Amino acid sequence: MAAAKRFFDKAMGTNGDPEKVAMDKSGANKAAIDAINAGRNVPILVRQVKYLNNIVEQDHRAIKRLTRPMLNFKSFQSAGSVLAGIELVHMIRKGQFAIDGADAMSFADQFSALAGMVRPV
Repeated sequence: MAAAKRFFDKAMGTNGDPEKVAMDKSGANKAAIDAINAGRNVPILVRQVKYLNNIVEQDHRAIKRLTRPMLNFKSFQSAGSVLAGIELVHMIRKGQFAIDGADAMSFADQFSALAGMVRPV
């Protein structure tokens, strides 16, 4: 339970406090969230439903498929850069990347706008 609590404390310190947490039937994770909720005025809602976590897992299926051939990176830095780019393209396709005028731009134009480059039309 101590490792799970450290994980949640670190994640909440980086990303802020969640309203809800979806998890599998892990007892350590549930105990860690219960310990965190003990010291809070507004508790975090824990949803331990078997199929809720599948939505998150299915979201990364395409990324897993793309990165499987690239499993032998030379350095951790190059792996992080490539994975960040793949995640960004995935977010653009899903409409999770918001910039001004994105609705009138193609996916490639949005990616180029992020890089600060102007693509020739």
